[in-house]
Parts: sequence; C-alpha cells; structure tokens
Amino acid sequence: MSTLDGIVAAPDTASPQALPLATRQDGTYPRPQMLRAHWADLDGTWSFRNDGDDTAWRTGFPDARDIVVPFPPESVASGIDEPGFHPVVWYSRTIGRAELEAAGHGAEAPRLLLHFGAVDHRARVWIDGHFIGEHEGGHTPFSFDVTDVLTGDGTGTSAAPGTDTDVDAVHTLVVRAEDDPHDLTQPRGKQDWHEDPHAIWYRRTTGIWQTVWLEAVPTTSIEYLRWTNLDHQTLRLTVRLAGVRTGGERLRVDARWDERDEHLATIETALGATTNEFDVLVPIARQTNGQAEDELHWTPETPRLVDATVTLLAAGGDRTVDAVASYFGVRTVGVDGGAFLLNGRRYDVRSVLNQGYWPDSHIAAPSREALRREVELIKELGFNAARNHQKIEDPHFLYWADRLGILVWGEAPGAYAFSPRAVQRLMREWMDAVERDASHPSIVTWVPANESWGVQHIATDPAQQAYARSLADVTRAIDPTRPVISNDGWEHPDSDIITIHDYEGDGPRLAATYADDAARTVLVNGIGPADRRILVGGAVDRGQPVMLTEFGGVNYQPGVQREDGWGYTSATDGDDWVARITALYDAIRASSFLAGSCYTQLTDTMQETNGLLNADRSPKVPIEQIRRAITGR
Repeated sequence: MSTLDGIVAAPDTASPQALPLATRQDGTYPRPQMLRAHWADLDGTWSFRNDGDDTAWRTGFPDARDIVVPFPPESVASGIDEPGFHPVVWYSRTIGRAELEAAGHGAEAPRLLLHFGAVDHRARVWIDGHFIGEHEGGHTPFSFDVTDVLTGDGTGTSAAPGTDTDVDAVHTLVVRAEDDPHDLTQPRGKQDWHEDPHAIWYRRTTGIWQTVWLEAVPTTSIEYLRWTNLDHQTLRLTVRLAGVRTGGERLRVDARWDERDEHLATIETALGATTNEFDVLVPIARQTNGQAEDELHWTPETPRLVDATVTLLAAGGDRTVDAVASYFGVRTVGVDGGAFLLNGRRYDVRSVLNQGYWPDSHIAAPSREALRREVELIKELGFNAARNHQKIEDPHFLYWADRLGILVWGEAPGAYAFSPRAVQRLMREWMDAVERDASHPSIVTWVPANESWGVQHIATDPAQQAYARSLADVTRAIDPTRPVISNDGWEHPDSDIITIHDYEGDGPRLAATYADDAARTVLVNGIGPADRRILVGGAVDRGQPVMLTEFGGVNYQPGVQREDGWGYTSATDGDDWVARITALYDAIRASSFLAGSCYTQLTDTMQETNGLLNADRSPKVPIEQIRRAITGR
C-alpha cells in the first residue's frame, strides 16, 4: 500500500473507508485521478526469460534471470542490460496473501483486478497456467478480473462467498510480451528499428515499462471516471460501472477546494438500469460570480485543483457500495483570432520538447520521483508547457503537470508504415490514450501525428490525407474541448493550430520568416522549412494560431564529448550556446503573430546532444542563464 499525504472519509458510509486525498497524493498511485484506499504494487524483482515459446513457461521458469520491473530489458536499470532485439520476452512473479491484503481484498472488496500501466507491444497473461487475457498497444493500460484464479478452488472457478479457499496459496503470474523490432506498423515513436540508435531514434523498449498493480473492488464498482470542462462553471462527469447491478443505485459527487477548505458542490442522482455508463453535470455555483471566477481557474501560474469524492450508493441511498477519490481542474482551452486561449484569454505558449528518455531506464522513468523533478525542471527553466514527444506519457508525469502547473501537448507515438494494419493499430491505441488522459487539466492539445510519420506521402496521396483528417476528427469526436493538430510540423490537412518545425540557426533570418502578417501569409500558404508545404489536401488558412513547435536544437557538450553527438547547429562553448539560444528567442519575441513556441529539447538524449540539460538532468550552464535566454528576463 502506498503512503499518501492526506485522507478523506467516504461520506455517509455504513462502514467508512478512508480514501486518499487526490490532490495531496505523493505521486505513487498508478491511476492518479481515481484512487482507492488500498492497492498492491507489483513492481520490483520478477523472473525473466528472453525469447522462445516454451509453453511450460506458463507455469514455471526453471532457468530464468532476475529483472527489475518496470524497466525494459534493454536498460541498465532492469538488471538485464541487453540493448539488442527482443522479439519475445517472458516475465513471472508470485502473488500471495500479502499482495491480496495490500490490495484491500476482503468481504467489502471481494473482486480482484490486475492492472498493467503499459506493456510494449502485445501482452498475453496467465495465472497458474490459466490464460487470463491479452492486450495489444504498447503505451496504453489494460486490466483483467482475476478473482476466480486468485481466490477460487484452483480450477479457475470462484469459491462460494465467504469461503475463499485459495487465499493462502501462492500463485504464479506469467506475462509474455511480443515486440517485433522490425514491424513498422506498430506505433513506436522514437524507438529505433535498427539494432543501434541512429539519427533521431533511440533504444527500444520491450515488455513491461509502467507499473503492474493489484486492486480489490466491490462486487459492483466504479470502473472509470472522466471529467470534461463544458464551460467556465460546469463540468460533466462520465462514470462507468462494472460488476453486478442490483438496480436503483444512486451516484453522489462531492467537490471541495481543499486549498481553501471550501465546499463547491454536491450532486446526487439516480442511475438508470439500462446502461453502465452515466453522465452527471457538476455545476460550480461560485463560478457564477464573474468577478471571482479566476480565483478557481487552473493555469500553469495558479494550478488549482478540486478534490472530488464519487460515491456509488445502493437503492435508497443509505449504504455505500463503492467510493473513489478524484480531482479536476476548472479551465477551458480554445483558439480564436489567431491566438491560443486559456480560460478565454490569450495565452503565450512557451514549451519545450520532452523526449521522456533516461540514460539508465530509457522510456521508463528511473523513479516516480524523477517524473515530479522533470516537471519542476521544466518550470525552473522558464517554460509553461511541454510537448511530450512521440510518447504517451506515464500518468505520474501528468499528475505532477496538473499539480505543479504546466500545459501538456498529448501526442501519439507514430508508426512508420502506411497500411490498413498500421491505421487500425494507431487509431485504436490513440483512442485508448485520449480516453485515459482526457480528465487531466494540464493536457490542452492533442497531436495524433507528427512530421508525416506513417503518412510519408500525405502531400499527394488522398488516402493518407483522409487518414490524417480521420485521426483528427475521431479525436474531436472523443474530446471536442481541445484543439487538435492533424500533423505537427508541416503538411497539415486539418489542424486547429498551424504548427511549424524550423531549425534555422540564425536569429535574424528566423526573425524575418516570422516577422509580421505578410510573412505569415507567405509562410502558411507556401512551401515552408524542410521544403514542405504547410497546408495540404485542400486545407485553407482559416486564421488559426501559428506556433513554432520545433526549433533550436543547438548542440553543446560540456565535459565528456560523445563522438556521435549532434544538434541542428553547434556552439563552441557555453557563452556561445546561450547567445545562440537568446538570439532565437529574441526572433520569436519579435514576431507579431506567433502564438507559441517549443524549443528542441529539454535534455540530451543518447546521440542527440542538443538538450538544455545533460542526459542526467543537470544544467549545461547555470539554470538562471538558460531561463533568462528563454524568457527574456
């Protein structure tokens, strides 16, 4: 069980169970916007076997090695440290009474759910030789109800309630992960298909790379929550239930601004019997006072979060069936008049490209604390936003972005082939990612495609144009509250923000390209940087905001030099490096139309030595100098 900073009792329960205070959690809970009092962390040392398909592995690992989960076997942190190809890997660990107790298993929570944060790319799961299920998609979570095999009679059948014949047994959990390094239809982001990293691609990630955990829930439980800001004073809460319905249940939502000890709303409603998914409107009455509404608004400068308890009540409303703790932020985003709007007002986006790779753990963070520090560093450098590049980021990062205050570009990891299979895979995984992350107030823009990856001929191929438009439209269908960028960087078939990638290293020349409205017209309606058209497929300039979402990339390596290190331009020393970055930002600040920017990149990443920070997250020069170059003050 995780240690949490605060607790709040589920209201009016017959046997109250303390719930974590969602806005004061310590960042370890693997699902930060839907918390229960107990969970069992299954990360740590597992058994590992590389390659092969021996079916006996489903029940035993006679010659396995140890691996530290959730670090990929390619990484040093895993203890395996084999960066070559791993088409198939196997994992195993035991689950016993201690894990069930930590998960909160008991009479009030008899069902057991096994959760995986992410397994790259295709996972199959067994317990005691019983096949539990499978999942495809290397960046999105999945879960299985494992009650029967963990508390049953040993045959995969649940014991009668109260008899739990198998709770003292030690069970064997086995995971098979398949990740074809040469399959370019898999959404892979920055993972290289070559054995060694080249150009802008990095080491691969195979298998488990986010938290595995066990959770006990009631027979009827809250399975999913989603908060949607409809306007400045009303949210919609979508709730999905799982398990056996008895009928007549009610749902209650209590919202409280813990920072001021201020009660904001209590909504209670009856639930219909014909569906397991419900929408509840949650009006925040204090926001009807327009003179005071800014007090509660979430922004990077004022990252105010509201705690919520969502309670499922039995018929009659006198008994709690289930309760979870959550949080939300009151904020709106949009575009208008060539500007990006936050809470209805122009907001200058000052972002940094965040690859989310670490030297010893690759795509997995080295610790949960490291994700908090990543957000802190982004703010300390003077940024108010991060573009998490080609990666559906760990939810722990998004929690700290919500709590500490940065805007986040939610981006899909691209595939590199265009085919029906590639379309199906990315579309499915992207929809799952949007559903997972849509409640986070920090996420303000969706980016399902980047630089025509997977749609290499989008400038001329109607099928690829249709695919990119479809990705954008399905994103808007799932979430109409955020702007969508159909193809970040160039060749936009249908984007709410026109984004451009430009690695011009000379400040004055960059300033001329983005100087004024006349320059904007030439740029947007013609051929831009990298000799790519900005608009394709019949797209027209509708006056959307224009952002420079990749620029900079200045190489500077203090200390030990990597022979393969590179950037888009290079500095001779620290002073030259700061001067070059300052000149680029001066050009951006001089533009009359740019609505935002994104510097490449936050950290050195393997052979890319163009970060503001070294790969170990230490600044290359005093951080105050970097901040001054970025902010101009």
